Amino acid sequence: MNIEDIRSYCLSKKCVTESFPFDDTTLVFKVLSKMFALVNIDENHRLNVKCDPEEAIALRERYDFVIPGYHMNKKHWNTIILAEGIPGSLLKEWIDDSYDLIVEKLPGKLKIQLDNT
Repeated sequence: MNIEDIRSYCLSKKCVTESFPFDDTTLVFKVLSKMFALVNIDENHRLNVKCDPEEAIALRERYDFVIPGYHMNKKHWNTIILAEGIPGSLLKEWIDDSYDLIVEKLPGKLKIQLDNT
């Protein structure tokens, strides 16, 4: 998956917005104002996703292109160094997991809003 594929996939999810809140190279995806993915769009393409802490460690041990979250809480976030050969299905799974973790923690009122969209 390239940056545009990742962008399209993230935006296909319910109630997702995108913005550049930090700088002009970090594209942030939010579900109802809560970040679930960040993509660095300069030449050092990276994707940050939220992850269950135990799963985060397991993924870092299994894949050399998964590292602790760059500029993020390293317990809960992983950075994926995007390179050729990473299966799109893996990236989609990790984006889905991140989105689901954020949705799971939303207050009840926001979950209702999400369900009604």
